[in-house]
Amino acid sequence: MTAFALQVVPEDAAEWLDTARRAEAAGFDTLLSADHPGACTAPHVALAAAAAVTSRIRLGAYVVNAGVREPMLLATDVATLDVVSGGRAILGIGAGHTPAEWAAVGRTRPDVRGRVDRCIAVAEATRRLLAGEEVTVDTPELRMTGAKLEKPRPVQERVPLLFGGGNTRLLRWAAENADIIGLGGMGRTRADGHQHDVRWRLDEIDAQVEPLRGTTLEALVQHFAVTDDPATELTEFTEYTGMSVDELRQIPYILVGTIAEIAEQIREHERRWGITRYALRRSSLDHAAELIAALDKPLPNRP
Repeated sequence: MTAFALQVVPEDAAEWLDTARRAEAAGFDTLLSADHPGACTAPHVALAAAAAVTSRIRLGAYVVNAGVREPMLLATDVATLDVVSGGRAILGIGAGHTPAEWAAVGRTRPDVRGRVDRCIAVAEATRRLLAGEEVTVDTPELRMTGAKLEKPRPVQERVPLLFGGGNTRLLRWAAENADIIGLGGMGRTRADGHQHDVRWRLDEIDAQVEPLRGTTLEALVQHFAVTDDPATELTEFTEYTGMSVDELRQIPYILVGTIAEIAEQIREHERRWGITRYALRRSSLDHAAELIAALDKPLPNRP
């Protein structure tokens, strides 16, 4: 069964709480909030507020920058969210990429290998802390001595781990350790430290997904639109990527068309790549319930 997460950055209290309620009512499985220190709201604070007006939907960051987060502080945030939500927290983590986030905390952004090593070290230490273990680490990437999360203790026996990213070594690690692997189709970080090249061609997705078969895969949808005119809707993307409208409508990072067409695209993604989860943005909220209903509807028997 296909599941959907909603990724939203809060703008004000009333809008955020209304969005949380609407997401749960529409059938979203998870509510996610981005983590870019200095550029958006703190995810776990916002999600704790959303927990107070919901009862079912899971809650997590998408995703914290492991390069600028310390495991003890991260574990405390996630455990607190788990307590106030009654056991609905998710630990969302990634390697980070924006240089300004390192500079803001007085650090220099490491190279790719350094960011990967740090991400794995922080993720493993945070999970051990959430599990109640005492953690000592002494490596170039992370140093901790006798750290233990006495309080708060999570409600869940094991807080699920969501990894988001595209680095090959991190994806191999996530295949062994993460509960959900979030794929965004993003390639090399560009010189500005914010934008990325995209890996959206079908053969690139095939190659990335092949080693991840059997894991729970979630696609971060970069553009969602319900329309009878997908060609016009996708003009910007054809120009940016050099891909045709037909190619763009086959990839999991673009969902554009009628509700019936989008539902069929999603079914084809599961058949081809095993993708069973989607992280959608705010633009999907008005159509989510209809799309979920379309996917739940039995397919007609084919001759």
